[in-house]
Amino acid sequence: MITVSETVESIVRHSGLFEEAILEDIINYSALARKIRPEVEKQLYKNIQEGAILMALKRLSSKIKHRYAVKNVFKDPPDMIVRSNLIEFTTTNSDFLVQRHKDILAEVDLQKKYFLIITQGVFETTVIVSQDLGNKISRILKKGNIISQFDHLSAITIKLPRQVVSTPGVYNLFLKTLHWEGINVIEVASTYTEFTIILKDNDVDRAFSVLINIFK
Repeated sequence: MITVSETVESIVRHSGLFEEAILEDIINYSALARKIRPEVEKQLYKNIQEGAILMALKRLSSKIKHRYAVKNVFKDPPDMIVRSNLIEFTTTNSDFLVQRHKDILAEVDLQKKYFLIITQGVFETTVIVSQDLGNKISRILKKGNIISQFDHLSAITIKLPRQVVSTPGVYNLFLKTLHWEGINVIEVASTYTEFTIILKDNDVDRAFSVLINIFK
């Protein structure tokens, strides 16, 4: 069930003027609560006390200012690279895992054009690779050990400044923005200065546009 806070945030986020006024501390929160109250009630299908909206706005103010501070880590909009036609396999870990990693790396190394991410967890390992290599990787991993498989995927890799590692909320900035736009994230992966988001092919264009707009 959608809450008052979520509804208020949605309304403010979709009005650049409201968000900018909150950021600059030039808005009367009581007046804004009165102004957006009809829209809040319309979306929630019930009467809402002005005080509840006012409290939601004050909580939202802190979130907006924190988000702005996070954005300031980026002196310029970050480079974003899109790769499409990917496939993901997840397998259970086994004694043969190291050899399988070597075999996968050998296949990818034959042609530098191929995309590859390998993430090894405690009990599972996920491999994301170019769709062209799907059949070969499936044979290497052994079908009996594959517990999930997703195809028709794309990746957006965001280049990050080094200070991101000591800045809270940077990954959340990207993921929450996609969440608010109703864009599903299949998987994420990161290195020191790269953050990669895996999505379905049919979501990647909209996701790229949404992420670019964060920095406009």
